[in-house]
Amino acid sequence: MRVAVIDIGSNTIKLLVAARAANGGVDTVHYAVEEARIGRGLGGDHPTLAADGLQRGATAVARLLAMARTFAPSETVLVATSAVRDAVNGREFAERIRRETGHPVRILSGQEEADAIGRGLAADPALAGAQDFYLVDLGGGSLECLEFRHRRATQSVSVPLGCVRLTERLIADPTAPFTAADRTAVVSAVRDTFAHAPVQFRFTLPAPAAAVATGGTVTTVRAMLAAQAGRSLDDSGTCVTTTELERLFARTAALSLADRRALPGLPAARADVFPTALATILEVATLAHVERFTHSFYNLRYGIADELLGAGC
Repeated sequence: MRVAVIDIGSNTIKLLVAARAANGGVDTVHYAVEEARIGRGLGGDHPTLAADGLQRGATAVARLLAMARTFAPSETVLVATSAVRDAVNGREFAERIRRETGHPVRILSGQEEADAIGRGLAADPALAGAQDFYLVDLGGGSLECLEFRHRRATQSVSVPLGCVRLTERLIADPTAPFTAADRTAVVSAVRDTFAHAPVQFRFTLPAPAAAVATGGTVTTVRAMLAAQAGRSLDDSGTCVTTTELERLFARTAALSLADRRALPGLPAARADVFPTALATILEVATLAHVERFTHSFYNLRYGIADELLGAGC
């Protein structure tokens, strides 16, 4: 049996068609990504999704639904995260999708999002031996952070530190090089948000702590490092050190947006928020005493798929 999950995120909208693996995990049947950037507009006091972003999002969802149908899934589920959850017109967008496609959109709470990411991570066969570690998932609208002890989630938090949101809120000119003052603003936002989050998250694993990263930022980092080495993303290693992140940050921060968009491995649609994303994940690494991240593709979509497959689809 196959299930399809469409994840409506702030930067991208992704499709996963999945089946139950012979070992009980989740097999990828098909995967596709649409760069829609519906999260533009989240940085204000009253986060509102812009009309052009809503149109891009609706068009992308329709295309991915058409693609999913070719695999004849038993069930197709649409989920939305921070951009739709936090926007004042987010529910209007979800209703628009329902009217146009016939599929309701499940708007996940921050806790539901974090739980699904944790469940998806457990399906990654490459992490079968991991026991105590942090999981960091950085999106366009929010950052999810979980702590695992003996492979069980003991803490989780979802905070509004997505790279689209912070760029709109803190960076005066995203087309210019990213300055030291810009990084200071991002660092302060990360520290203040964790210090005053409604759900407190304490970084308690001994240093240096093990950490897993999911989401588009570290995927892009791997793609850029692979391009520098003349390899493909699939042939690149899954480990990314903070030293490599710092070097990549220094390289990209010094460039204008136009020059960033020319870098191999960096999608043009992500170039404006990429320095903010790197500054954010590096500060989380500092707070958590992390020196390296293991990258995993098994995040929210895999968690939702595992839930659906476990329900007998």
